[in-house]
Amino acid sequence: MDINLLGYVDADWASDTNDQRSITGHVFIMAGGAVSWSSKKQDSVALSSMEAEYMAATSATKEAIWITTFLNELKLFPVPKIKILVDNQSAISLAKNAVFHSHTKHIAICYHFIRKKVDAGEIELEYIPMNAQVADVLMKPLGREKHNYFVEGMGVV
Repeated sequence: MDINLLGYVDADWASDTNDQRSITGHVFIMAGGAVSWSSKKQDSVALSSMEAEYMAATSATKEAIWITTFLNELKLFPVPKIKILVDNQSAISLAKNAVFHSHTKHIAICYHFIRKKVDAGEIELEYIPMNAQVADVLMKPLGREKHNYFVEGMGVV
């Protein structure tokens, strides 16, 4: 059984029609089961789906660091770099590119935390197609088949 920690993160851009804020969802799987999950409205309005996904990935990175710290304190086994699966390639590029683009200056500094963790090798972001994004089940209504597939992907049966 794989004990590595694997994260799925997604954002539902501007899904709240009242305030246009996005929903962040993430789930971390370890040894075949969900060990941490969250679905929460983002604190600020994202101006694009890339921004919403970037802010969601930052939130998941903070959770991944907390989980890693906790597991390291238990000293049960070494915790390798955590892989977080993201379904937005632009958000992954922004997190990996240390160049501060003028079109991202408005993104709060706290969201650029993810860049430091990627650069330090603590977090690895990897693309996952939208139809395989397990975190979707935490953010939006899905058809029965997709819902069941994602719930099973979380290790909840």
